[in-house]
Amino acid sequence: MTVTGRPAPDVVWETSTDGTAWTPVAGATGPTLTVTADAVPVLLARLPADAQVLQIGATRLFDYESVYFDTPDLLAYRLSATRRRRRFKVRTRSYLDSAQCWLEVKTRGARGATVKDRLPYHLRDRLDVGPGRWFVDGTLDQRGVDVASPLPLHPTLVTRYLRATLCLPRTASRVTVDTDLAWHDGDRLLRLRRLAVVETKNGSTASDVDRLLWAHGHRPVRVSKYATGLAALRPELASHRWRRTLHRLHAHGEPSSPA
Repeated sequence: MTVTGRPAPDVVWETSTDGTAWTPVAGATGPTLTVTADAVPVLLARLPADAQVLQIGATRLFDYESVYFDTPDLLAYRLSATRRRRRFKVRTRSYLDSAQCWLEVKTRGARGATVKDRLPYHLRDRLDVGPGRWFVDGTLDQRGVDVASPLPLHPTLVTRYLRATLCLPRTASRVTVDTDLAWHDGDRLLRLRRLAVVETKNGSTASDVDRLLWAHGHRPVRVSKYATGLAALRPELASHRWRRTLHRLHAHGEPSSPA
């Protein structure tokens, strides 16, 4: 799959009825796995012949950055850790290769489906929720998230990684492979150069990638780039929900201090 344009477009597999609120395509909520980085070439070498890779110009690995906003007492984190139905996340998502940015509010809809409302945002404002305050407050109210308004939101965690996106036409599946993942909260930094995060989004049947991963002993794990990352950096936080994932992260991570 080759996509061109100016600025370079971002391709997503989601659906919307109004162009603002986005939900994953039906059934596209497959598992997330962490695998060692050296297992990725083995996986790619065994993909079916009709597998396609997203390519924009000559680029197949794209630089992503997300800035997550939370309250001083980490309300968004705590709601996720305790699996509250009315939990939420607020972030900016930047596609650094094309200098595009979105302000996003993620909530839970019917049957627990993730609903993502997003607003085009200036890249220069990605560390500041202020210019989009009206959008965040309005979305949380519209989605029935009962919180004090306005929430005292500030940047809490920054994640950065390189993403490759694959398409498997036979099973109508999408696969993302995230490498060189780094989390930092301003005081601490954790790099995951030796791990890759693989997420499959399938239709009604498991994809060839799912079967390959299962055959090599890889099983789904809980990964939230915000909550898991913050728990990895701050071991004092309640994190039972991601205990298995955190054990693997600490075994392969490279902690250091941000430059």
